[in-house]
Amino acid sequence: MKPIGLSAISRKQLSMLLRDNPPIVTPSAAAVTLGLTPEIAARRLASWSRAGWLARVRRGTYVPVPIESESPDIALDDTWAIAATMFSPCYIGGWSAAEHWGLTEQIFRSLCVMTATRPRDRKLVLRKARFELHTVPASRFVGLKTVWRGGTRVSVSDSARTLVDMLANPALGGGIRHVAEMLNHLLDAQPKEVDKLGSHADKLGIGSVYKRLGFLLQRDRPDQVTLIKTCREKLTTGYAKLDPSLPADHLVTAWRIWVPASELRDAKS
Repeated sequence: MKPIGLSAISRKQLSMLLRDNPPIVTPSAAAVTLGLTPEIAARRLASWSRAGWLARVRRGTYVPVPIESESPDIALDDTWAIAATMFSPCYIGGWSAAEHWGLTEQIFRSLCVMTATRPRDRKLVLRKARFELHTVPASRFVGLKTVWRGGTRVSVSDSARTLVDMLANPALGGGIRHVAEMLNHLLDAQPKEVDKLGSHADKLGIGSVYKRLGFLLQRDRPDQVTLIKTCREKLTTGYAKLDPSLPADHLVTAWRIWVPASELRDAKS
C-alpha cells in the first residue's frame, strides 16, 4: 500500500520533522520540533502512521517509511542507530562489537546493547530486528569508540573493552570457549590492544575478569608474562566459575576459579 496523500500543512510538518533524518520519531521530539503539545504530537504521529508515512516500532516510537517503499511494513534500516536512540545512554558491545572489530566470524542474530537503563524487556523483537539489552552503570562507560551511522552518533566498545566485558560475563561472547578464541585473535591480530586489557579491567574492578583472564593466558598464552603478572597482582579473594553456564568440577587454586575438566588442558592447578 502506497502512503496516502497529505494536506499541505501535514506535508510541511512531516518534512520539518524528518529533515535531519532521525533514526526514530517520538511524540516528545515532534512536540519540540513542531511546537505542539505532546498529546497532539502523539495523535499526529499516529495519523501519519495510519497513512503509511511512518511505521510504528512500538508504542510512541516510529521510523520514517522510505518514499520508494511499496508498503509501510518495513524492516529497521540500521539497528545500531535505532539502539543508540532508543536505549540511550548505551553502547554496542559483546558479540556485536566483536563482529564489528573482526574478532569473530560467527554471525549472531541479535544486537547486543549495553545500556545504563533498566528495561523491563531485555530481549526485544522490533520490526523483525532482535535486540538483547544488558544493564551497565554509566560510571563504567569506558573504553568506547564513536562511529557514525548516517547522522547518528553511536558508541561501541573498543576491542579490549569488548573482551573485558565478555570475561566479566562469558555469555556476551557466546560462552567461554568462543571468548578464549577471540582473546587469542586479539593478541595475535591487535597487539596494541593488549595493554588496554589490563587498563580497562582495572577501571572496572571486576575480580572475576582477572581470574578468567589469568587462567586463559596461563593456559593458552604463557608468553603474555606482563599481563599474567598483572592478573596475579589484582587477584581477589573468593572463587568464580570459568563459565557460569557450564558445570565445573575442578578448582584451579592458582587462579581461584572452578573449571570444567574439558577446559583444563595444560593449565596448572
